Amino acid sequence: MAREDAVRCLRCLLYALNLLFWLMSACVLGVAAWLRDYLNTVLTLTAHTRLEEAAVLTYSPAVHPVIIAVCCFLIIVAMVGYCGTLKCNLLLLSWYFGSLLVIFCVELASGVWTYDEQLAPSVQRSDMISLKSRMPNYGLQRYQWLTHTWNTFQTEFKCCGVIYFTDWLEMTEMEWPPDSCCSNQYPGCARHAHYRDLSDLHQEGCGPKIYSFIRGTKQLQVLRFLGVSIGVAQILAMALTLTLLWALYYGRKSPEPASSAPPSDDPAPLAVTHGPSGDVPKSGCARAPKVWANSPNIAAATAPNGHQFEMERLS
Repeated sequence: MAREDAVRCLRCLLYALNLLFWLMSACVLGVAAWLRDYLNTVLTLTAHTRLEEAAVLTYSPAVHPVIIAVCCFLIIVAMVGYCGTLKCNLLLLSWYFGSLLVIFCVELASGVWTYDEQLAPSVQRSDMISLKSRMPNYGLQRYQWLTHTWNTFQTEFKCCGVIYFTDWLEMTEMEWPPDSCCSNQYPGCARHAHYRDLSDLHQEGCGPKIYSFIRGTKQLQVLRFLGVSIGVAQILAMALTLTLLWALYYGRKSPEPASSAPPSDDPAPLAVTHGPSGDVPKSGCARAPKVWANSPNIAAATAPNGHQFEMERLS
């Protein structure tokens, strides 16, 4: 009974860990997709500058294809582990343990490999001035992708220019900033704000926004926390899986205790077996006891109190 209770407890813990793997892997994929979208925009604006190198070194470990592939594979492995735990299948549980071990080794190797690259080059606010070199190409026909990137970044981060919205007037031949600088965008809103109310334009430049993004965002910290949590949960899941495998394997291997009583002179010994109301509760992994009611040498009888008696027939 104690072994059955331990097996039941191990199964419940593995159910919870597999559910945790699904949730954390889905969160990692969602946050990584969000970061990759904004990272592509920042890399487009900071191309051929020190800011580009700093952004790559900061975010490449978080959105690396290996991390994305590991999270996708971990979802499949968690499903296999759930099925193996539900059915107490030794083969599925062994495959589950081996897959978790391989995934953990890949994550550990990836973390060690990128450890030396975590130190991004020192970036100062003065480096933001280099972003102005990308502004003169705004609006040109062959630089439509750059125009779209500037508009997207200024809209999402609620900023205008590099340091101030007057950067557009200094670096380009435009008479007023783009419409993406308006807090309430509509066609011609920047022209209207330039001549009437400058408060309708975003007052903060995009340079400080990019600087803050490169130094790290809350989403990046959440992603790092999830990565460490997944690693700890994998170690715990591997330990529980090994314990469950040991309990199931030796529970099936150990023989059932057999009675070696000497033959009796009584020609009709009676054996009492409990009926359905007296069955002992057992876990889903326990084997059902052997039933000898169908043996040709056994006769079954029912007592008035509801218990079933089996009487060995005389040969």
